[in-house]
Amino acid sequence: MQRPLDVLGNSVDKTIIVKTKAGEDMIGILKAFDSHINVWLDDAKIEGEKEIKIGRVLIRGDNIVYISPGK
Repeated sequence: MQRPLDVLGNSVDKTIIVKTKAGEDMIGILKAFDSHINVWLDDAKIEGEKEIKIGRVLIRGDNIVYISPGK
């Protein structure tokens, strides 16, 4: 059985989807994370009716609802 941080560690340099408490789905390449699940994404974008490109972004762990592998 793997721990959640181990699973997240296996996703570094891969595309992930981050659902935020604001209801946004952010998609980007996971570059780094810490024990508080603060995540750093490159080439990030917000998916919705319109796709909004953000670029590099740091998302605080307390604003994350879930993290999922990308498409």
